[in-house]
Amino acid sequence: MLQDTSAQPANPGQNSNADALKQMGFDHLIHNFDPLGWIVFVVLVVMSVLSWYFIVANFIRNSLVRSRADKVIQGFWNTASTQEAIRVLEEQPKGEPFSKIALDAASAVAHHQQAAGGRLAESLSRSEFVDRALRQAVARESLRLEGGLTLLATVGSSAPFIGLLGTVWGIYHALIGIAAAGEASMGKVAGPVGEALIMTAFGLFTAIPAVLAYNFFMRSNRLTYAKFDEFAHDLHDFFATGARVEGTK
Repeated sequence: MLQDTSAQPANPGQNSNADALKQMGFDHLIHNFDPLGWIVFVVLVVMSVLSWYFIVANFIRNSLVRSRADKVIQGFWNTASTQEAIRVLEEQPKGEPFSKIALDAASAVAHHQQAAGGRLAESLSRSEFVDRALRQAVARESLRLEGGLTLLATVGSSAPFIGLLGTVWGIYHALIGIAAAGEASMGKVAGPVGEALIMTAFGLFTAIPAVLAYNFFMRSNRLTYAKFDEFAHDLHDFFATGARVEGTK
């Protein structure tokens, strides 16, 4: 007598494997986090958000600084008098570093002139006083350009290891599932292994942009630092001697 097999699945193992693979998705991961999994996930999300914030903020700031640098420098040297140059500098945006460096030098000269004949003028020449003011201004503006770079370096170096912690934890859950079931079936290990793989990938996706951005901004900042030093050198010669030294650009 023939048996009706039309209602039976063609391959029961195939269906069970398909159900197990569904447990490796991100949706299943979110709904099956334990406390440590949530901690790792939230830390990586916060790191990613902060790193992207500083990537965008630093890119905009550095672009503005470099695009205005030549205009500010040439605007200073092309003015007819020091008073007019100071007025031009004071009209620059608040975060523009080259104008702040020049204004600090001009302020140092004015302060030294007011103290002429006093103990300040006796202890420090105008050249030394301007040099100190320029060094402090360059250091301050250089430090401002480095805002967020420490975080990018931290994210780039630590995010893979935080993701690896999630990986190790997922493998640990997989081993527990295997031990409890007594067999290494797909249904027992799919979820934990999927969690492990996703956390590894998430750690890398968080770290890689931070590392690339850190290297890019370090290179960009070095070029800006060189312009700071060149401009500060010219300013020192100008304010110390009263005229721009010939041969400077």
